[in-house]
Amino acid sequence: MKFFTVRNLILFTLLGLLFSSKVDAQTRPIEKDGITFVPITIIDGDTIPNVLIPQIVVFPERKFATKRDYRHYRRMVRNLKVVYPYAQIAKYKISEMETHYRTLNTDIERKAYINKIEKELRDEFEGKLVKLTISQGRLLIKLIDREVGKTTYSVIRDLKGGFSAGFWQLVARMFGSNLKTEFDEVKEDKILNELIILYEHGLL
Repeated sequence: MKFFTVRNLILFTLLGLLFSSKVDAQTRPIEKDGITFVPITIIDGDTIPNVLIPQIVVFPERKFATKRDYRHYRRMVRNLKVVYPYAQIAKYKISEMETHYRTLNTDIERKAYINKIEKELRDEFEGKLVKLTISQGRLLIKLIDREVGKTTYSVIRDLKGGFSAGFWQLVARMFGSNLKTEFDEVKEDKILNELIILYEHGLL
């Protein structure tokens, strides 16, 4: 049996980092009779286990100039925890809808399908969504753009047509929102994007 040397440990760590994004079902540990077996790679006669190393997320320590900034930050965290699950549902539902939508052959079939899905979503989520605050609603609009890859306005326009998109944009503007809002992870939404990453890794 070969024991790990410092060189082996370094190689093990580097291999885990290099190949962590390429791990598939055949390279995952296997449990048998209470013993864990892991895939290996032999390099220059040394046996190196191939183990997926969890991604580590590190951001600079957050500092606040005023108490007001800190309260704004904490409110953003609370709102994110409320809204993020809905953005994920939207991402899944829209992907599912678009896939099925492309299989339909006539406008009548497409319209009937959209109306059916809209009713299902209203029945399941309308009671919850109407309870969102204005700031949470604005955040949801941004998150949909981040998760789906297009604005809420574009989603409505593609599925319901330009008239419906324009109508709901008008309603949103009356309440101080904008369905065309895009997620800007580099500038305006940099801190929010960091919070989302922390949330996704269970660190928030």
